[in-house]
Amino acid sequence: MGNKRINNLFLNLFVGWCIALFSISSVQSQEVGGGTLYGDMLTVTQDMLDRAASDSNNFLHTNGNYKQTRYYPARQINVGNVDRLQRAWTFETEVVESLETTPIIVNGVMYVTTSFNHVYALNAETGQEIWHYKHDMGPITTYCCGPNNRGVFPYGDKVYMGTLDAKLVALDAKTGRLAWATQIADPELGYSETMAPTAVDGKILIGTNGGEYGIRGFVKAYDADTGKELWTFHTTAENSVGVWATKDATGRDMLRDIRAEKAALKKLGDPYKTLGGGVWQNMAIDRETNTVYFVAGNPSPDLYGAIRPGDNLYTNSLVAVDLSTGKYKCHFQYIAHDVWDLDAVSPPILTTVVDDRGNEVKGVLHAGKTGYVYVHRAKDCSLIRFSEPMVVQENRWVLPTPEGERMLPGANGGVEWSPMAIDPNLGLAYAINLHQPMTYHVEATPYPGGKLWLGGAFKVIAEEQQWGNITAVDYNTGKIKWKVKTEQPMIGGILATGGGLVFTGEGNGWFRAFDSKTGELLWQYKANAGVNAPPASYNVGGNQYIVVGAGGNVQLDYKRGNEIIAFKLGR
Repeated sequence: MGNKRINNLFLNLFVGWCIALFSISSVQSQEVGGGTLYGDMLTVTQDMLDRAASDSNNFLHTNGNYKQTRYYPARQINVGNVDRLQRAWTFETEVVESLETTPIIVNGVMYVTTSFNHVYALNAETGQEIWHYKHDMGPITTYCCGPNNRGVFPYGDKVYMGTLDAKLVALDAKTGRLAWATQIADPELGYSETMAPTAVDGKILIGTNGGEYGIRGFVKAYDADTGKELWTFHTTAENSVGVWATKDATGRDMLRDIRAEKAALKKLGDPYKTLGGGVWQNMAIDRETNTVYFVAGNPSPDLYGAIRPGDNLYTNSLVAVDLSTGKYKCHFQYIAHDVWDLDAVSPPILTTVVDDRGNEVKGVLHAGKTGYVYVHRAKDCSLIRFSEPMVVQENRWVLPTPEGERMLPGANGGVEWSPMAIDPNLGLAYAINLHQPMTYHVEATPYPGGKLWLGGAFKVIAEEQQWGNITAVDYNTGKIKWKVKTEQPMIGGILATGGGLVFTGEGNGWFRAFDSKTGELLWQYKANAGVNAPPASYNVGGNQYIVVGAGGNVQLDYKRGNEIIAFKLGR
């Protein structure tokens, strides 16, 4: 936490002044290290983005495609030869700190980001630097869980990034020079950006972090050419009360005192202005129905619910809005009035699923910190089923106390930010999980005005064992197909490929490939830092590559580093 400032090595000039906090900022010509090694890159068209799921050369989306499947169709690297996979190149960034970036690859050029909003363009075949952009950070940054950045999104002749000081910036993809910057929200109030944006139909979509600071969450759309705001959907409704739900999505009683909450509502009013509901990860987009699906995180304050009566809509929910207007379409809330910080953060996935009547329908998958994979109908967000639990479930839902109460999963439990992958041919979803026993402590805390606002604490039980797992779930039945236990809690991401493999990394530095049907370990590589970033794949020069960042993780304090590592088949 706290203030951070990253200064450019050189500053060429300023053009104008920032007119107002929420207006488009003045364009700053910021020094870009290194020369351009290539001519004009091919423009990333809407057609390319729409066809990304079948693209075996590029990796254009944070999670592979608009459906966010993280399934890469290439088969050159497969179960029969993955044991020949070897390091092709390593690039060391300037920043030695947690790496959560997904590498984006466009026609042989790779874009990666680091903590504190550096962006690099690399030769994807050799790892050689093309250009390096350093964001001119504002004087105030207030962020949760590390100074991370999850990557850029390419569109037209630009790449787009959200920043820790709550800006959206557009960079020239060929040179790295700043094209424009827009202030999304006020960082002094607790707003920040670590997620990668999403580009579609001339719009740049981005949510906001800050659910631990009493912000009002949102998703916004900006014009890709100018940075002008087009629409806003707030993730905390002005009437956030809801239906006074007493059970969670799995049918468990959440022990709410509805009478006390109704009395608090009458006295305090609706808390929507400081209710949280951050959006941490990319949106899934249904191009046929013009619908955007995303999940919103925990309410604020996290553990002290007495001053935020009601269901706290739309926190801890899957939400669907219209792409053109941002208008609400449907939602499903997993945990109403959450006082355990079990927010919805892992990005949703669009795919065909079998419903409860045996019919194939358009569905949405989401993996929760609760340790379940939830399967929804896309048309109305309703829940079809939830999976068998992927992690231990104990003492749910015990209420936090000043002294502390033990409950599993803990606030880091189940699937954290880590994006899932699916293999639509097998009907399997792949999730990485955490098992980290905790006690929940509540403390009455008034709104602190842009400061950390947990309303208590969740504390790891040091004497209890922590571990993780990789789990394959049949999303058409909810049954677990296979599970591999790991020695450390898992956080980062996973990738499935047409070669019958899944790739994921661990905090101890191991990066591994498993048989996607059976979970059999087929290959591994030991990096110099925690591999806690989502992998990607691409093809250049006739070779398929697997690439991943090894820089550790702040949340679980895994070893920090600064390496982007690419692998290809050896002889």
